[in-house]
Amino acid sequence: MRGIRPLAVLGALAVALTGCGPGWGHDPDLPHIAIVSKGFQHQFWQAVKRGAEEEAERRGAGVTFMGPPTEQDVEAQLNMLTNAIARQPDAIGLAALDSRATEPLLRQAEEAGIPVIAFDSGVDSEIPRTTVATDNRAAAALAAEHLAGLLGGTGTVGLVVHDQTSGSGVDRRDGFLDWMRANAPGITVLDPQYGGGDQLVSADITKAVLAANPDLDGLYASNEGSAVGVLRGVAESGHEDLVVVGFDSGRAQLDAVRDGTLAGAVTQDPIDMGRRLVLAGLAAMDGEELPATVDTGFHWYDARTVDDPALAGVLYQ
Repeated sequence: MRGIRPLAVLGALAVALTGCGPGWGHDPDLPHIAIVSKGFQHQFWQAVKRGAEEEAERRGAGVTFMGPPTEQDVEAQLNMLTNAIARQPDAIGLAALDSRATEPLLRQAEEAGIPVIAFDSGVDSEIPRTTVATDNRAAAALAAEHLAGLLGGTGTVGLVVHDQTSGSGVDRRDGFLDWMRANAPGITVLDPQYGGGDQLVSADITKAVLAANPDLDGLYASNEGSAVGVLRGVAESGHEDLVVVGFDSGRAQLDAVRDGTLAGAVTQDPIDMGRRLVLAGLAAMDGEELPATVDTGFHWYDARTVDDPALAGVLYQ
């Protein structure tokens, strides 16, 4: 291990790590990074996990990866973070579901001498040593630009966002809205709707939006679960001519791009995100200075490029 850290008074331990996947059976002789993600169910998180584990193995480190059953379970994630701090890892990686609710726990980690690396979503705190993430505002702006182009610069569009509490949810909403306001005066944008990244909830929201706005021309979905739900809602509503763009690149999204029901989407690079998260954690353990952010990049893909070998490494397969 890379030094013994002082114990902190942490209060009661959390309940068992429901939905967390692998447990805490890491090698105690290796530096250990405890990763607390937003979830465990989407292919995106599985790819982050794979990248982190592969990099940790290359560097002679150990990782544990956990996340709540859904991306709406803020309390479950806080319990997992509490438990992680209590186990005194050498570093913590956190993708916060609520960018403000984690602050008291981040202070506990700081008092215990455990460096925190934020990933995927930033937090409203100066405690994390860096944030390893996609530039979500720029990525959402790219999705808006493509949707506006596909609509010829006119029409009405809606958006189904995974949440309004995480950094990624806020940035993917605001990046889309800001681009539309500045660059697409002929497009009317409806108020954002929030589906928690849940496929069924997002499908129901989509059907409600379409029922209230039968002349809707386009929809934007801000993450994997939102996109799959939007596509389901569109199909169940019979709006085959609606232009849908999304975010992420799970298997269902790739299939939808190939069959034309999803016009295109922005994909992140989750394997690189996991890899850079581990590298940042190891550097923080050694007391190295880190940049404020580590940009892991993004790419647009559609039917013309979905099978391009150059993109194969950033699609969640």
